[in-house]
Amino acid sequence: MISVSIVEDHDHYRNSLVKAIEENALFQINGAYSSAEEALINLPLNPPDIAVVDIKLKALSGIELIQQIKSSLPFTQFLMCTGYQNNEYVFSALKAGASGYIVKGSTSFEIQSAIIELHNGGSPMSPYIARKVITLLHQKSDENSFGLSSRELEVLSLLSEGLLYKEISDKLQISQNTVKNHCKNIYKRLHVQNRVEALNKFTQYNLNSNSTQD
Repeated sequence: MISVSIVEDHDHYRNSLVKAIEENALFQINGAYSSAEEALINLPLNPPDIAVVDIKLKALSGIELIQQIKSSLPFTQFLMCTGYQNNEYVFSALKAGASGYIVKGSTSFEIQSAIIELHNGGSPMSPYIARKVITLLHQKSDENSFGLSSRELEVLSLLSEGLLYKEISDKLQISQNTVKNHCKNIYKRLHVQNRVEALNKFTQYNLNSNSTQD
């Protein structure tokens, strides 16, 4: 059973999310909150496996909510579900600690699949968001690659799509052990422990570089 909480200020959409999640017997709704302030009080009392969070809320944003609460919920993962798709919001959410990012309008199946993927260690993203991350990973890779090889950058791009080791090995026609070794090198060079931290650090570095140049 995967426990899920929802933070969404629009009543109709919050109810739609609850309904979409309750359709699947794998899930259990821990709580549905209409504001970040309400979530700050209640999430620690009944921590979910997954928190589905909107960005634009009434006062505190979903990003600010994650920044304030993530350290006290070490076993909760955050999935953004929002209408915002620009770079600033995408990468601010990832930097704050979100591990997945899907857009409003996703089908019930897509929402359920994203929750399952996140619970299983993936980083679910709607196709348009994944493309943004991949594009940023490739931008100025020669200048800002942290010493990563072209193959390691390729593996990092595939990790950003949520692919598993076996899927990456099949796509690149290399062994799973080789993929694991590439990942170890990536994490070592970026000074991180896992794929989410690697993606957050690499994309935020490039985002900051681009902002400076602008």
